[in-house]
Amino acid sequence: ALVISIPLGFFAGIGGASNAGVLVKGSNYLETLAQTKYVVFDKTGTLTKGVFEVVGVHHNTMEEKKILEYAALAESFSSHPISRSLKTAYGKEIDQKRVTDVEEISGNGVTAKVDGTSVAVGNTKLMKRIGVEAVECHQVGTVIHVAIDGAYAGHILISDVLKPTSKEAIVNLKKNGIKETVMLTGDIDKVAQQVAGELGVDRVYSELLPADKVSKVEELLAKKTEKEKLAFVGDGINDAPVLSRADIGIAMGALGSDEAADVVLMDDDPMKIVKAIRIAKKCMRIVYENIYFAIGIKVICLLLGAVGIANMWVAIFADVGVMIIAVLNAIRTLFVKKL
Repeated sequence: ALVISIPLGFFAGIGGASNAGVLVKGSNYLETLAQTKYVVFDKTGTLTKGVFEVVGVHHNTMEEKKILEYAALAESFSSHPISRSLKTAYGKEIDQKRVTDVEEISGNGVTAKVDGTSVAVGNTKLMKRIGVEAVECHQVGTVIHVAIDGAYAGHILISDVLKPTSKEAIVNLKKNGIKETVMLTGDIDKVAQQVAGELGVDRVYSELLPADKVSKVEELLAKKTEKEKLAFVGDGINDAPVLSRADIGIAMGALGSDEAADVVLMDDDPMKIVKAIRIAKKCMRIVYENIYFAIGIKVICLLLGAVGIANMWVAIFADVGVMIIAVLNAIRTLFVKKL
């Protein structure tokens, strides 16, 4: 029963995890995952989509649709991510024939004429350059100011949007025994604090270079106990040093996964991290159940045999019967409850 059921429990755990979209490299990583008490996240591409989107239009003197139309047309010749987000927010086919006299000012923005109307789209430097007083945004993100015919028309807020299940994942991790969640990011502190506050992350470190992230993970590793394990979750892109340094490295998204990761999540859903930990804990619980059950029955059978109560049928049950029950119990690991 011991020889068969324990490895079978791990095989079933790995099989159940892969069926749920969680690829685990081996049984030792499944055991480490079950002991995880600290989860460290890379922000961009893990807790956020990693794609800039228009999240609001503020202090506008005209309709939102109209200001987005002017901005998208003025930026229509640019391939910058911010320009792409403006065109996406506009949502209609762009007729570049409507745009003339386009001038891209490096580090400032773009000036152009749209249907003969002068349009300036850019940062506060561009507004100062054309003699227009910009209104500062009260929210965190990349602010694009728009001036039309030399007058301030409002500003567009663009930011990296949170994944819809990120907050739920943080809550569920804490319910599943995670002591502390930590977020690492290269973003400015103001942006990082806002994201951490929205998600309920316990601790955040901002303005970090890739090498700084490794240092922060090493600091966290030094503070925890030997039995407590630390997992790092990243999108797998440029995360190899941190993934390999953590007790267990989790790469999110099969396309961005790295060979340094011990666990690979087949999609970009943060809830998969919760599922992976639940599967690991269930697997370890069943493995220990089989150990205690097999040894316990053997000891009882030996005691009954010593006092002359046990017969051949008890011995067969203690051997073959226990093995079958342990195997059936191990197979339970294959079945994963939906979150």
